[in-house]
Amino acid sequence: MNNIFLLLGSNLGNRKEYLQQAVEQIEAQIAPVIHASSVYETQSWGKTDEPDYLNQVLELQTELPAREVLEKILAIENLLGRKRVEKWGSRIIDIDLLFYGNAIINEPDLKVPHPELHKRRFTLEPLAEIAADFVHPQLNKRILQLKNELNDSLIVKKV
Repeated sequence: MNNIFLLLGSNLGNRKEYLQQAVEQIEAQIAPVIHASSVYETQSWGKTDEPDYLNQVLELQTELPAREVLEKILAIENLLGRKRVEKWGSRIIDIDLLFYGNAIINEPDLKVPHPELHKRRFTLEPLAEIAADFVHPQLNKRILQLKNELNDSLIVKKV
């Protein structure tokens, strides 16, 4: 079994409802949630003129290969109405695969650990809540240490 961490995000429509629907679909199609962080409201990152996001991190255990997890994530995003219009643009739902156990995967459309997670407060705040001692397999630092070393000053607060 592999412990995987997913980041959910929504900044359009009924954001809480989209997160809940995503959790339900993840549990039905991938695996039951072992741990779920609180929901955090965060300023938009990358394209800062967008509406604020709700973000949440989930931990699951699965035997599914990473590629299959990614395919299921993309299918769930499509099912919930995700439209890919512009990079960092607003979205009904976004689901990122942050970690797949301690695996390091570097394929054109699948990079694990997520290559930007250590730079993003909206990822590290909820991740540190449920997995502070998890060690990033490339950076060899605990999540709490990465969070404490952040330069990202965007506002991230529990809802």
